[in-house]
Amino acid sequence: MKRTSRMKRLLLLGAGGPPGINVIRSWREAPEPFYIVGTDMNPFHLEWVPADRVYLVPPVDHPEYLDAIAEIVEREEIDLIHAQPDVEVRVLSEHRERFPARVFLPQKETIRLLQDKQASAERWRQAGIHTFPTVPIEGPEDLERAVEIIGLPIWLRAREGAGARGATLVERIETGIHWIAYWRSRGVNWAFIAQPYFSGREFAWQSLWKDGKLLVSQGRQRIEYIYPHLAPSGRTGTSAVTVTVHDERVNEVATRCVQAVDPQATGVFSVDLMEDERGNLFPTEINAGRFFTTTYFYTRAGCNMPYYMIRLAFNEPLPDLPPYNALPAGLYWIRHIDCPAVLVPHGALRVQREPGTGRLDGMERLREIEAMWRTPA
Repeated sequence: MKRTSRMKRLLLLGAGGPPGINVIRSWREAPEPFYIVGTDMNPFHLEWVPADRVYLVPPVDHPEYLDAIAEIVEREEIDLIHAQPDVEVRVLSEHRERFPARVFLPQKETIRLLQDKQASAERWRQAGIHTFPTVPIEGPEDLERAVEIIGLPIWLRAREGAGARGATLVERIETGIHWIAYWRSRGVNWAFIAQPYFSGREFAWQSLWKDGKLLVSQGRQRIEYIYPHLAPSGRTGTSAVTVTVHDERVNEVATRCVQAVDPQATGVFSVDLMEDERGNLFPTEINAGRFFTTTYFYTRAGCNMPYYMIRLAFNEPLPDLPPYNALPAGLYWIRHIDCPAVLVPHGALRVQREPGTGRLDGMERLREIEAMWRTPA
């Protein structure tokens, strides 16, 4: 097929989920047009994808998956491949040489390390970013050992996977034993890890790097989750309400975390961090090579990182961007299932603009939330 346009041709793997759709929405709002192809393993999810063309592909662990992607790359004359699900990031990374198209990914070893929560936690401990232990869990004896080392409560979760996979708070050792037994009874043989439970605030920090240099980043605090009551842990990994923050601790710790795993970091690094009860900040994981689910939040606010990634992949200059705090603090992104996402600056929430529409305790709750993310200039 002969090209009729000079526009860049992009392939997004895992385009049918919210993370993929938000990346494509960001690409569509770029100042240049793109020809976009999306793939997904679910035929119904492809109906959502705002791409020029979509393809149904086998699951990532199917023996024909790589052949299917290679055929699409050739047929569509793809210039750049990006993946959003972690499993497809891993496969794309491992087989990047097979495809005659660009990728903008961290090194293979970096992605391997960061998709292993035990290995990455150990790297950060060695770098002095934290001192807490991470205990591998296979059965009841390991749980007992973890309680002896860490104490109760502990945070039990799958060693690999996103979205708080297999995670739960363990306040009694019996809870952990039954939690693992439940998954084993369903034929799920995840490896688990135990770590201290952090009860403070949760932050997310998205960034772009090239050759060890941080080019742009923005932090935010997760205020509420989508359907927290459906997860035993109360955390579903995807925020319903989040707010941009300017917090030098977040910037410093997240930067050190990336540099500790890859001094020559290149690509997208999305860092999750938690506070303990004393306000100390610790990393919990980094999703390398892909953007957070809510990346369109930053695009709407004026920082289109998925577009900047394309420019970096093609060795094109970026606009003048600050390495930290690319957006104003206090921007709320409020979203939920079947509800349109809204971007609301600080001071413009309806409960503030329309006195009397909210109960007094609602205003008090708002002040509590804003006090959490506000930091001194």
